[in-house]
Amino acid sequence: MNARVVTNDILIGLVPIALLIAVWQGLVSFGYAPATLLPPPGLVFVRLLEQLTTVTFEQEIAATLFRLFAGFAIAVVLGVSIGLAASASPAVNAVVRPIVRVLAPLPKVALYPALLLLLGFGHESKITLVAADALFPILLSTYYGASTVEQKLVWSAMAAGTPPREILFKVVLPAAMPSILTGCRIGLVISCIVVFLAEMITSTDGLGHVLVTAARTFQAVDMFVPLITISLLGLILNGALEALRAYLLRGFPDV
Repeated sequence: MNARVVTNDILIGLVPIALLIAVWQGLVSFGYAPATLLPPPGLVFVRLLEQLTTVTFEQEIAATLFRLFAGFAIAVVLGVSIGLAASASPAVNAVVRPIVRVLAPLPKVALYPALLLLLGFGHESKITLVAADALFPILLSTYYGASTVEQKLVWSAMAAGTPPREILFKVVLPAAMPSILTGCRIGLVISCIVVFLAEMITSTDGLGHVLVTAARTFQAVDMFVPLITISLLGLILNGALEALRAYLLRGFPDV
């Protein structure tokens, strides 16, 4: 039954993608967009397959993934830790709340020039930008999930002899896991966007750099290849995170 539901979800999810490709092809076929600016999708996908067999393009993907995973991992560790601490301690909450209210709405890319001056043009500045952008949805989701844990679960654990220090990790953290993983999915999408944008602004490698280089030489097909690649990577990573979510929450209802 579960396999049938997953298959149906995949097929339904492919419908809008197929429609988007059909509209793309229609714009080119009926002359609404010049092929020099909007190449046919078939040409782009053929070029993508060619690029995937080259070591150079694989290295560009590896550079982007390294920055994405490093920044996302930092955001997960900090977001979950700070969110749990803020939910458990009124003092920590009093310190964290105003900082989140000030920094969460701020577009982190505006800080990128400062990060470049502080950390340089290498991996560090891009990883920091990814971590800063992905941090807040994970932190807020963790805080919300931990704050809404039913008090009777905590009382039951205390009655069973669970030490107060272990309640946070043995009771609150597992109960807040659905909310935490939702924040992680949002943070992962943000990470894909931010790492690509950072590489477009300043980088010597990565998929964003590939797009900018192609744009400067007016190679329309090569411009769309990194766009399709980052979209596919995001789709694959989101599917992997959803599979991990289903595994971790297999005892929860409606998962």
